[in-house]
Amino acid sequence: MRSGGVITQEGFRLDGGGDSLVFLRSAQGAPRLAYWGPLLGECTPLKTLAALRDRPLGGGMLDAGEALTWSPQAGEGFTGHPAFIGHREGRAVIVQLATVRQEVASRSATILLADIAAGVALLVSLDLDPATGVLAARTRVHNTGAGPLTVDWLAAAAFESPHEDLLTFGGRWAREFLPERHVLGSGLIVHENRTGRTSHHAPPFLVVGEAGFSETRGEAFALHLAWSGDHRLLAERLRDGRVQIQAGELLGPGEVILQPGEAYVTPTVYLARSASGLNGLSDRLHPFVRDTILGGRLRGRPRRVHYNTWEAVYFDHDLASLKALADRAASVGVERFVLDDGWFRGRSGDHAALGDWSADPLKYPQGLTPLVDHVRALGMDFGLWVEPEMANADSDLLRAHPDWVLGEAGRSQPLGRGQYVLDLTRPEVREGLFSQLDTLLSAHRIAYLKWDMNRDLTHAVSDGRCATHRQTLAVYGLIDRLRAAHPGVEIESCASGGGRADYEILRRTERIWTSDCNDPIERQWIQRAFSIFFPPEVMGAHVGPRQAHTTARSASLRLRVTTALVGHMGVEADLAALTAEELSDLAAGVTRYKTLRGALHAGRTVRLQHPDRGCLAQAVVGEMQTLVTAAQVETPRQVTPAPLRLPGFEPRASWRVEPLEPPRHPRRTQRGGPFLAEGKGLTVTGALLAHVGLPLPILRAGEIAAFLITREES
Repeated sequence: MRSGGVITQEGFRLDGGGDSLVFLRSAQGAPRLAYWGPLLGECTPLKTLAALRDRPLGGGMLDAGEALTWSPQAGEGFTGHPAFIGHREGRAVIVQLATVRQEVASRSATILLADIAAGVALLVSLDLDPATGVLAARTRVHNTGAGPLTVDWLAAAAFESPHEDLLTFGGRWAREFLPERHVLGSGLIVHENRTGRTSHHAPPFLVVGEAGFSETRGEAFALHLAWSGDHRLLAERLRDGRVQIQAGELLGPGEVILQPGEAYVTPTVYLARSASGLNGLSDRLHPFVRDTILGGRLRGRPRRVHYNTWEAVYFDHDLASLKALADRAASVGVERFVLDDGWFRGRSGDHAALGDWSADPLKYPQGLTPLVDHVRALGMDFGLWVEPEMANADSDLLRAHPDWVLGEAGRSQPLGRGQYVLDLTRPEVREGLFSQLDTLLSAHRIAYLKWDMNRDLTHAVSDGRCATHRQTLAVYGLIDRLRAAHPGVEIESCASGGGRADYEILRRTERIWTSDCNDPIERQWIQRAFSIFFPPEVMGAHVGPRQAHTTARSASLRLRVTTALVGHMGVEADLAALTAEELSDLAAGVTRYKTLRGALHAGRTVRLQHPDRGCLAQAVVGEMQTLVTAAQVETPRQVTPAPLRLPGFEPRASWRVEPLEPPRHPRRTQRGGPFLAEGKGLTVTGALLAHVGLPLPILRAGEIAAFLITREES
């Protein structure tokens, strides 16, 4: 063992982010997590902790009880869902692991476990981030036997939870990140995704916490499997009452067959603990994403205001009209003009031409250069929409290469938007796609790619074997190669909106398109849940048209602008349809974003709880400035709104509160109003903000209040 960690005969301890994790040795098999909580004292004996974790055995169980370790195995007497399931050409593999080697440092550990008779070895890797206390865990399985080993399931980790309240996330297209509460009874709750992307309906995120945990209260543990393909999350109540949580890649039949000496490694699962509810989890996860997942590359870089053409022109591209849109976008302060779908050869709708990545000669007789040059002359970057992993059945690409479709030859498969998935596991397909994209980026001064994926994987088969795992790795490889060739190009992860939102895709992108829905009412819900795991600077948030494309609901410009203000702001509406007053108000909102983005994109996101459940409030807390918003997404249940309490401000410091454009009401709705609601500022202490709160104006459904709070010098 390396020195540096707290290691005894009983186990080892990792410290980071103000927390300690203690893993105790098991009689056989992997270590078990015995403690995850506040930092332990230097002299805390692990022997005492081991004694505290002893459990009595009840009747009807094996003599040794349930061996719930970090990698529990059926062969060790574990009757819950095992961490490894496999076979050798149909013959059962009974796994009984023994520790071969263990290396522990102050914040990391690797444990090699092996069963010589079964020909199976597992390497468990644990890395605890010193600043945030976020734990990264993965497991590698080696085939040390004489014949092939089929891996049916391998959990990245099996976390023993002290709690049973679950928060999972569901949803659908245009309604992503829908939180769902469960109390785990007996048996299993399983969330599986088989779409070949992280999905809209079952994204790989989960929170488990003490009963009634909320945004501000209760111990809670977050779990995220960083993988852009199929996955499985499970929570299980064992018969002895304990709760285990597992996460791993969902493998198809025969998808991973290891020949002697080969290995398979799981995606990384990230876990974090909070003593103060969901906001405490964000306090750990956001800086971890900024510094570790993103590698600090967005720190100090202003997130440029986007204009996206989709909801202005759809497929109807006309160079003169697009130049006019660019002129208007620049006039309101936009910094990046993104040309969405419809620009390439033969693209008049979503039924044809996908895969033919050159400018349509009818729409762009001189290619994209005149538009790119016009946009850049206005002082904006130029961005472009692509969907490289797909091709329409009606495309020159598939007419030339029908065998490039992912699937089994000779079998028909359902289309999605008239398109198929391309088989990126094949070198010639990857090379063909890279060549097209590389040529496009080399020929034009393109600063940004909106990388979309609008179709689930259905026949995910290549060379007769399940291929989702290889396809996902090939997507990563294609993006990595393009980034290496064009390091200045930023990439947005989009999959029909938020269908590919995870930490692994974010390692190689700079933005996630949160949802195809620009309705600000829906966006308030979507962005709130998304913000648990992701910081605001990667959350694509656009000001859409007055009537939302996806819901047909109308909303005020003020609600649309303020909702987009708290993310990476953009505009996605026909600017030619806006009045002069609306353009002026939009420009003012863009200016406000530019003024605040330095604070917002380095600050804390705090989701606030208002007594009215239809009032969604949050604060983005910067070092000197804080933006507070309260959106009324439903008709209020009471006539007069309760104050909005704001915890977390230094109690004795003075803070200046300024309302931002208070709503204007007819007298019959609000007769008189609180001081702040009339547009006047106020200086208060942090203690009063926490215990008394801010008086809100009367907000009708679809209205929003916003406040800017600035620390005053003493």
